[in-house]
Amino acid sequence: MCEDLTGKVSDSSRTVVEDVAARLAQPLRVAVAGRLKAGKSTLVNALIGRRVAPTAAGECTRVVTQFRYGPADRIDVIDRTGAKHPVPLDAGGMIPTSLPIPADDAQLIDVQLSSDRLRDLTVVDTPGLQSVNTDISDAARQMLKAPIAEDVDDDSREAVAGAEAIIYVFTQQVRGDDVEALEAFANASQQLSSSPMNSLALYNKVDKLAPGPGQDPWPVAGPIAADQAGVLKRAVCDVVPVVGLLAETAEAGLLTAADCEALRTLAGLDEEKRALMLASADLFTSTDGPVEVGQRRRLLERLDLYGIHFALAHLQTNPHIATGELVRLLFAASGFPRLRTTLHQIFGVRADVIKAGWALSRLDAAAASGPPADRDLLRGAVESVVARPEYHRLPLLEAAAQVTTGRVPLPEQMEAEVARLALTDDANVVLGLEEAPRPQQRRAAIEAAARWRAFANGGATPAQARVANVVHRGFHLLAQRLG
Repeated sequence: MCEDLTGKVSDSSRTVVEDVAARLAQPLRVAVAGRLKAGKSTLVNALIGRRVAPTAAGECTRVVTQFRYGPADRIDVIDRTGAKHPVPLDAGGMIPTSLPIPADDAQLIDVQLSSDRLRDLTVVDTPGLQSVNTDISDAARQMLKAPIAEDVDDDSREAVAGAEAIIYVFTQQVRGDDVEALEAFANASQQLSSSPMNSLALYNKVDKLAPGPGQDPWPVAGPIAADQAGVLKRAVCDVVPVVGLLAETAEAGLLTAADCEALRTLAGLDEEKRALMLASADLFTSTDGPVEVGQRRRLLERLDLYGIHFALAHLQTNPHIATGELVRLLFAASGFPRLRTTLHQIFGVRADVIKAGWALSRLDAAAASGPPADRDLLRGAVESVVARPEYHRLPLLEAAAQVTTGRVPLPEQMEAEVARLALTDDANVVLGLEEAPRPQQRRAAIEAAARWRAFANGGATPAQARVANVVHRGFHLLAQRLG
């Protein structure tokens, strides 16, 4: 559609169309947001599989940072005129904490990495919200609400214009301003991003919930995360508990064979000495022991006490465990496998639909504000795409967004049915069946379509009727596909 429009619209509209076409060819863009010290950068490192984002406060943490795929590692600090200032990675392979220009003059830190993780995902790390440092909070809010300068280059403009999906990180029970922050991100993003369907919350540092030293936090973390999912029901589609530090250490390959040998030595200590060392971080580094203090500090930085407890327990059971196997166990203990699965289910399988929705919204907006001669061309093109059966996922996602945010109230069972229809292509899941034969699936889809049509024509409000008609067509198309 964009290729066809390029030769028909005026120069001003052509720029928008070409920008949309370029964005469609790029990976899904996910913004990571949250409070200062929520562990956002640690989780960004885990997502991209490298420890590149600094986890300590510095000039660079006050600037929006974009991580995208490139053939070679490269960092450019882009100022507010669009000029690029190349910066080398520091000795540890990370973004340097100091920038070549004042942080207030920096629009974006653009990081290109030769990481396969970034082939299908661009990650945008945002400054911390609601921090004690008002400059950082203001930087995040400016990123969300300020207009984008026209003379900033495309990469910088696209990075701060709004992501197609949002990951919000928190470390304690959510508060009212957490919901406000999520709403601010949603308002800054495009149409389909402004809903729980494309927003995910991470409950980070759940190892701090352990009832006592060395005890398993997950029996506590699971129910609390479920409660928080209820609180954030209208803002995110799920809340996933994680231990970000363990995920970063495992995914970025930060645990070395020397670290494993140090842990093996500590596992061999007598129980009383080991219990004393593991009572607190201070005692772990100050108590006399066979592992030198610098190495113990490194273990704390990589694993914290929970991870050390966990590793020592496995090494006591199997003293000859290999480093790779220990890393695999730590990864499982981080909760990150569930996050990977959730990201794939929520964002990955719908990436094309999410991007298409963003593109159509952008073109529709261009039609409303562009030259009058282009309006009919742009609107006609958008309408022709949306009318095609395979693109019905777009109005379905919009309908699901209205329902899950509570803007269009429906009974809980009907709300869940709308969400299933929008989120998956698996007919058994959509229809609430278990391994049913195709004829049974088709009958169930026809019955569901009739049920929603009856609701639309019966006691539904006008808003509910609009949603019901979209859902009716969704089930009708599903029945056709199963026929």
